[in-house]
Amino acid sequence: MTTLTIRLPELLKSDLDEISREEHKAVSDIVRESLRRYIAVEKFRSVRKRILPFAEAQGLLTDDDIFKALS
Repeated sequence: MTTLTIRLPELLKSDLDEISREEHKAVSDIVRESLRRYIAVEKFRSVRKRILPFAEAQGLLTDDDIFKALS
């Protein structure tokens, strides 16, 4: 594991500390999980952006279109 140092606005740090206390989780654990989620969403968006033209060419324009195609 590696160490990362970041600067946070006081309000963000105090919110993070409050959540840490409420959930009985280490701040590091909360930040790691937040970064994992952020990275997963960004990867999904990237894949979606690349495949969107192919889906549109097949007439898959909405979530309902995809649901119907898979059902």
